[in-house]
This record gives sequence, C-alpha cells and structure tokens, in this order.
Amino acid sequence: MAAQKNYRINPETLMYEFKVSSRWWPFLKVAGTFLASLALAFLLMWFFVIVLGKDLPKTIYLKRMNARWTSRIEVMNRRLDQYDAVLSGLEMRDEDVYRSIFGMDSIPSRTRNAPLAASGVIAEIGAGGGSGLLMATAARLGGLAKKATVQSSSFDEVGKKASLAGDMVSCIPAILPMMPGHFQLSSPFGYRSDPINGTSKMHTGMDFSCPPGNPVYATGDGVVETVQFEFFGYGNHIVIDHGFGYKTHYAHLKTINVAENMKVKRGDQIGESGKSGRVTGPHLHYEVLYRDSFVNPANYLDTTMPAEEYVSLVRKREDESQEMLGRPFSLRRRQQK
Repeated sequence: MAAQKNYRINPETLMYEFKVSSRWWPFLKVAGTFLASLALAFLLMWFFVIVLGKDLPKTIYLKRMNARWTSRIEVMNRRLDQYDAVLSGLEMRDEDVYRSIFGMDSIPSRTRNAPLAASGVIAEIGAGGGSGLLMATAARLGGLAKKATVQSSSFDEVGKKASLAGDMVSCIPAILPMMPGHFQLSSPFGYRSDPINGTSKMHTGMDFSCPPGNPVYATGDGVVETVQFEFFGYGNHIVIDHGFGYKTHYAHLKTINVAENMKVKRGDQIGESGKSGRVTGPHLHYEVLYRDSFVNPANYLDTTMPAEEYVSLVRKREDESQEMLGRPFSLRRRQQK
C-alpha cells in the first residue's frame, strides 16, 4: 500500500516538512480507541458486579420477570386450593349421599387420588429447565383434572341410576316374606344365645317360626342370584339381588319354586318354609344385605300392612303370572325382557 504524504510545520525551523505515514494509521487509531473503550467498559463492569455486588441490567430485568411470573403462579395455586376444596366437597357428597342412596359401591381412594403420569406438558416444562414451583403447579393442575374426570364419570353413573329411581321403590325389600298372621317371630336380628351350642353369636337375620309348607314370598323386585340345596348350614336357600345394593336371603326352605337368573317381583311365591339345614325346628331364616353387609330386616319391613292388602298383592302377582303363562311362548319371552 502506498504511503501517504503529510505536511507538518517544524516549530524550530518554522518550515514545512514532509512526514510519511501509512494509510492504516487512522484505522489503527480507531481500533485502538475501540479496544481501550472495551477494556474500560469491562473494568467498570467488573468493578460494578464483583466489587460493588450489583446486578447487570439484563439480570435485573430477568429477576423482575421471574418475580412477576412467580406471583402469578402463587395466585394460580391459591385458586387451585379453592377448586380442590370444591372438588373434595363434591366427592364427599357423591360418596356419602348419592352413591349411598342408590346402593352403589364407593370409588376407592387410590382411584380418585391416583398419581398422574407425566404428561407431555410436564415433560416439556422439565426438559426446558422449568422451576420446581412451575413443575409442582403443572402436576397439581393435571391431578385436579384427573380427579374431575373421575368425578364426572361417577356423576354419569349416578345419573343413570337416578333415571331408574322409580324402580327403586319396588326393589327395596319392604314387605314381610310370609303372610301376616301365619308365623311367629321367634328370633330377631342381633346377638343371641345359639340354640344348638349355647354360645353367644350374632344372628344376622330374623326367624319366622311356622309349620313346614308355609308359602314364602319375594319381598321386592329383583333377580334370583343363588339357589342352593344343602343338608347343613342354611339348607335349601335362595338369594335375590334387588339392585341398588340390596339382597335378600331366604333359608331352611322345604321347596324352591325359582331358578337362578330368574326375574321375580314383590309378592311372587319363591318357595315354602321348612326345616332343612342346621335347625332345631321349622322356620324361615330371612336376611337383608345392603352393599354386602348384614342389616336389620326390621328396618325395612312394613309390619303395619294389613293382611287384606298383602293378600291382594299376592293374588295380583298370581294373576299376572297366570296371564303370562297363557300367552304364546315368544310373547312371554318378549315381555320378560
């Protein structure tokens, strides 16, 4: 590169003199000034951050943004607390009221509160280095969504049961299993001295003492679940599933007039009393189970029903049965369905 001529005055001789300088000199001066400025800026930044302990402008901005988002997440968590409390109240009402009324099994706690599998959103937050607070809030939100889904499904089931609420009245075992005036109550529900070995034992039903051959009737609409013939224990006995959590058990029968999976209605004769199985005398042992637990049948039996009304109910069922038997076989099957 050609040199550049510069004229400068000599202060001693007061004469102009030629001075040759490179063309790069101005650029070098600019570069030197720039590097010196950078060094000075770095020195000032080092002094500002290390010595004085101050934050950089970008750090201050990020901290402000982090504080703002942390505040928003805390507000979200307070709202989630409210939603969780409301959802817990719905779950309690569902278990203690709705599902209990319709005899539905409880939803296990492990199902309602099952841990949420890592979703795509949570995995994405974790992969992006999300904070622990953000991860915990995202997981909590997913857990509440899962609990809400379980509760929604439960309400759907309750709704289906509620649509059948009219049938529930006829399914609850509410009448006596034998004609009023044709028996004596020999043993109520509760603890008693065992009539065979004399030990104190829980009596899970009611005993209706009567001669063998006394008609036994279904106390509510349902489906025959079990028919068994035994020499010991309950002897010949029937279990009817009435739905809505209710079952009834008729034991020590002489004869049985129904078969398993057969539909019966309240007032249908299902057998005759006897003394089969482990007994000391002829009687009907009658049990009521609610959600597979023995309950006192006296709490359900309408002992004030007049004998005439009971006879009218039985005759009505007999007439309906005879009418069914008089129809063509295909029509009877269609009616039973």
